[in-house]
Amino acid sequence: MTASESPRLAVLLAKLSKTVYRKAEETLPGMSVKDYMALTNLDDRGVPQQRLAESLHMDENNLVLLLNALEAAGSIARRRDPDDRRRHIVEITPRGKKVRERAERGMAKLEEELLAGLSPPERATLKQLVLRVLQNQAASARQPEAARP
Repeated sequence: MTASESPRLAVLLAKLSKTVYRKAEETLPGMSVKDYMALTNLDDRGVPQQRLAESLHMDENNLVLLLNALEAAGSIARRRDPDDRRRHIVEITPRGKKVRERAERGMAKLEEELLAGLSPPERATLKQLVLRVLQNQAASARQPEAARP
């Protein structure tokens, strides 16, 4: 198959994403990839809910549903921002930290399985390239539409 006959990179990335989601269901019993992503974006100081929505690329309504489930499971707590009572701060709980640690081990195993055919330098390069694409997308999303090329 020539380069022109192979699927576009975006299609390949979509297939890889579906594979990650499917395999993560086996690796993270009782937890979704979105749950995992939310927990990995939290720290001991807490994160404003709006910033969490932006970092997860989720709209506020879907994030609230996700956070409701995590809060019901005891993994997170939400509190009002003392500087702006309209905002919520999302904090990971001690239980959430344990859940996140268990999930980290599962995701490391999954990543090892997915990337088994790549050398450590190739894995590092892939990670750098994907991070750069995501950073460019985030920067583009912050630009006003009129300023985009």
